[in-house]
Amino acid sequence: MNIGAVDLAWYDGVGLLGSALVVGSYFLLQSGRLSGTGLPYQLLNIAGSACILVSLIGGFNVSVALLQCTWIAISVYGVVRGLRANRRDPNRPDPNRSDQNRPDKNQGAAP
Repeated sequence: MNIGAVDLAWYDGVGLLGSALVVGSYFLLQSGRLSGTGLPYQLLNIAGSACILVSLIGGFNVSVALLQCTWIAISVYGVVRGLRANRRDPNRPDPNRSDQNRPDKNQGAAP
Protein backbone atom coordinates (compact mmCIF):
# COMPACT_ATOMS: atom_id res chain seq x y z
CA MET A 1 0.00 0.00 0.00
CA ASN A 2 1.44 3.37 -0.99
CA ILE A 3 0.01 6.58 0.48
CA GLY A 4 1.83 9.57 -0.93
CA ALA A 5 5.52 9.18 -0.11
CA VAL A 6 4.82 6.58 2.60
CA ASP A 7 5.05 2.94 1.61
CA LEU A 8 2.94 0.85 4.00
CA ALA A 9 3.12 -2.93 4.40
CA TRP A 10 -0.02 -5.02 4.97
CA TYR A 11 0.62 -5.09 8.72
CA ASP A 12 0.71 -1.30 8.79
CA GLY A 13 -2.78 -1.27 7.30
CA VAL A 14 -3.93 -3.75 9.94
CA GLY A 15 -2.44 -1.52 12.64
CA LEU A 16 -4.20 1.54 11.24
CA LEU A 17 -7.48 -0.40 11.22
CA GLY A 18 -6.87 -1.38 14.86
CA SER A 19 -6.18 2.20 15.85
CA ALA A 20 -9.38 3.31 14.11
CA LEU A 21 -11.37 0.63 15.95
CA VAL A 22 -10.02 1.59 19.38
CA VAL A 23 -10.38 5.34 18.85
CA GLY A 24 -13.74 4.91 17.12
CA SER A 25 -15.15 2.82 19.96
CA TYR A 26 -13.95 5.41 22.47
CA PHE A 27 -15.63 8.17 20.46
CA LEU A 28 -18.87 6.16 20.37
CA LEU A 29 -18.62 5.68 24.14
CA GLN A 30 -18.05 9.40 24.77
CA SER A 31 -20.86 10.41 22.41
CA GLY A 32 -23.31 8.13 24.23
CA ARG A 33 -23.81 5.74 21.31
CA LEU A 34 -22.17 2.80 23.12
CA SER A 35 -22.17 1.69 26.72
CA GLY A 36 -18.83 1.01 28.37
CA THR A 37 -20.28 -2.20 29.83
CA GLY A 38 -21.85 -3.38 26.59
CA LEU A 39 -20.57 -6.22 24.43
CA PRO A 40 -20.05 -4.13 21.25
CA TYR A 41 -17.67 -1.76 23.02
CA GLN A 42 -15.65 -4.62 24.49
CA LEU A 43 -15.45 -6.48 21.16
CA LEU A 44 -14.33 -3.36 19.28
CA ASN A 45 -11.54 -2.89 21.81
CA ILE A 46 -10.47 -6.53 21.57
CA ALA A 47 -10.45 -6.43 17.76
CA GLY A 48 -8.63 -3.09 17.65
CA SER A 49 -5.96 -4.15 20.11
CA ALA A 50 -5.48 -7.47 18.32
CA CYS A 51 -4.96 -5.61 15.03
CA ILE A 52 -2.39 -3.34 16.66
CA LEU A 53 -0.59 -6.42 18.02
CA VAL A 54 -0.49 -7.90 14.49
CA SER A 55 1.04 -4.66 13.22
CA LEU A 56 4.01 -5.22 15.53
CA ILE A 57 5.24 -7.87 13.09
CA GLY A 58 6.84 -5.00 11.21
CA GLY A 59 8.69 -3.64 14.19
CA PHE A 60 8.26 -5.04 17.66
CA ASN A 61 7.82 -2.62 20.54
CA VAL A 62 7.51 -4.20 23.99
CA SER A 63 5.64 -1.22 25.47
CA VAL A 64 2.97 -1.30 22.79
CA ALA A 65 2.70 -5.10 23.02
CA LEU A 66 2.19 -4.97 26.80
CA LEU A 67 -0.35 -2.15 26.49
CA GLN A 68 -2.38 -4.01 23.87
CA CYS A 69 -2.26 -7.31 25.80
CA THR A 70 -3.47 -5.46 28.90
CA TRP A 71 -6.22 -3.75 26.87
CA ILE A 72 -7.37 -7.13 25.54
CA ALA A 73 -7.30 -8.71 29.02
CA ILE A 74 -9.40 -5.89 30.50
CA SER A 75 -11.87 -6.11 27.61
CA VAL A 76 -12.17 -9.90 27.97
CA TYR A 77 -12.84 -9.35 31.68
CA GLY A 78 -15.61 -6.91 30.69
CA VAL A 79 -17.15 -9.45 28.30
CA VAL A 80 -17.11 -12.21 30.95
CA ARG A 81 -18.50 -9.86 33.60
CA GLY A 82 -21.31 -8.76 31.28
CA LEU A 83 -22.21 -12.32 30.31
CA ARG A 84 -22.30 -13.39 33.97
CA ALA A 85 -24.52 -10.44 34.87
CA ASN A 86 -26.92 -11.31 32.04
CA ARG A 87 -27.03 -14.93 33.16
CA ARG A 88 -27.92 -13.89 36.71
CA ASP A 89 -30.58 -11.40 35.62
CA PRO A 90 -31.87 -12.04 32.07
CA ASN A 91 -34.43 -9.20 32.45
CA ARG A 92 -31.68 -6.63 33.00
CA PRO A 93 -31.94 -3.76 30.47
CA ASP A 94 -29.47 -3.84 27.59
CA PRO A 95 -26.94 -1.02 28.21
CA ASN A 96 -26.57 -0.52 24.45
CA ARG A 97 -30.22 0.37 23.95
CA SER A 98 -30.62 3.95 25.08
CA ASP A 99 -34.43 3.80 24.69
CA GLN A 100 -34.63 1.45 27.70
CA ASN A 101 -32.88 3.88 30.01
CA ARG A 102 -34.95 6.94 29.24
CA PRO A 103 -38.05 7.74 31.26
CA ASP A 104 -41.34 7.86 29.41
CA LYS A 105 -42.05 11.35 28.06
CA ASN A 106 -45.45 11.35 29.76
CA GLN A 107 -44.15 10.10 33.07
CA GLY A 108 -44.92 12.56 35.81
CA ALA A 109 -47.14 14.70 33.57
CA ALA A 110 -50.27 16.19 35.04
CA PRO A 111 -53.52 14.41 34.04
